[in-house]
Amino acid sequence: MPTDIRVALPAQRPLTDHRLLAGHRLFAVLLLLAAALRVVTMLGYRPATLYWYDSFTYLDTAVHPAPSATFHPIGYPLLLRALLPFHSVELVAAVQHIIGLSTGMLLYAVLRRRSAPGWVAASAAAPLLFDASFLRLEQAVLSDTQFIFLIVAGLAVLMWSPRLSVRAAAGAGLLFAAAALTRTIALPLLLLVVLVLAVRRVGRRPLAALVLAGALPLAGYAAWYAQHHGRFAISGADGVALWARTMTFADCARIQPPPDLAPLCPNGTKVDAASEYVWAPGASLNRLPGDRFTYNDQARSFAIKAILAQPLDYLGHVVRDTSIAFSWTPIPHPDRTTPAFGFRSGHWELPDQPLIDKVKREYDPDIRGLSSVSPYADFLIAYQYVAYLRGPFLGLILLLGAVAAVRRPRLALLPWAVAMGLLIGPAAVLDFDHRYVLPVIPVACLAAGLAFRTGDRKKFRGSGRPADSTTTELRKTTAQPTHSKPSQVTAERAELANCR
Repeated sequence: MPTDIRVALPAQRPLTDHRLLAGHRLFAVLLLLAAALRVVTMLGYRPATLYWYDSFTYLDTAVHPAPSATFHPIGYPLLLRALLPFHSVELVAAVQHIIGLSTGMLLYAVLRRRSAPGWVAASAAAPLLFDASFLRLEQAVLSDTQFIFLIVAGLAVLMWSPRLSVRAAAGAGLLFAAAALTRTIALPLLLLVVLVLAVRRVGRRPLAALVLAGALPLAGYAAWYAQHHGRFAISGADGVALWARTMTFADCARIQPPPDLAPLCPNGTKVDAASEYVWAPGASLNRLPGDRFTYNDQARSFAIKAILAQPLDYLGHVVRDTSIAFSWTPIPHPDRTTPAFGFRSGHWELPDQPLIDKVKREYDPDIRGLSSVSPYADFLIAYQYVAYLRGPFLGLILLLGAVAAVRRPRLALLPWAVAMGLLIGPAAVLDFDHRYVLPVIPVACLAAGLAFRTGDRKKFRGSGRPADSTTTELRKTTAQPTHSKPSQVTAERAELANCR
């Protein structure tokens, strides 16, 4: 009696839009709404938000690429240089809005890939897609949107499959290196990522690939920096930033700095935030002859001595400033900043600065002061008071991410640790700023989303893919008797394995 088994392969059907969107309709609707909001933002505030002097320094560096000795590495100017042939800051804003949408898609894709329900993945992407603060950020010529995308992309590559391959680790290393060349706060993040992956025991080869791929671009940039500024470094402002951080608590009677560092002691000048000491004319660093950044090494040495002499004071000020992120009502820090609800009506002229005239000649002749345009701006002004993630909700998201990190440490620990690093890092090396909190939100949402799994908790196989309809069809047909030959069965099984 024949006992051969015939394997019924599923019929091949063309991929239709209906099948493509199956299970993703909620996110598709949210993505369309988020795209419409970005169109409204571009129509409501023209041409783009330009800050003195950050935006114009970025634009000038895009035209004349060179490593900056201040706070602006080369990463973001390279994006601006790629768009230079179009001579339009409005196009820069449009590209950044697309990058923002792409970041939301990455968040959603990773969470669905790692078994989160559709509504959870869509909810995790919602703050990035709809918070008015992100709309403002994408409309401005600033590095933050690119930085957020690179961090999320690096995490997505590392988290895409249960087993980290050498190729994925190398790709993530390049992305984190690009993030560090966009904003230097990603330098300690790269070390944090390496530490977490080492604790997870991902293997020596992937870890080595990550370190090597991350180190080579940074070393190349540091060598380029050395050609221009005479020392092997990524930034010429790290010491100045850390010195400013210590000015809120430094007591030279306890620090007892050597004579060459004593002029950097606090001199009685008081400002409302640590970062303001970098620019305050009366601050001790700014009373020294020459440019403040020429004293970067001395400032770093003073700051390290201050932290070692007063570690509890340092930690207390870092915790105090970081806690501002969790307030219900946004607290201006420094007082001159607008922590939230920045969409307003009016026209804002550009300051009279030679650098602005130079950038207008070389990058975009149509650069002008920002103007609000009704009715689009009117809508955004009302919208921002509803679409704003309050501090306590950020705290809940981080708490949920911590729960996920405990429940699924091999998966959720990495994004949660990066989110905490992004939150604490800026306050530890310079100061708190509401703008610096925005990169925390999507990464924290990624960690929090991993606290949930689909109801059936599908098991991932070695390739990282859940059991599919092909497997189900195989199970249904294995009991059907046929007259197939054993060799035919073997061939069909091999073909099925290849399809999977």
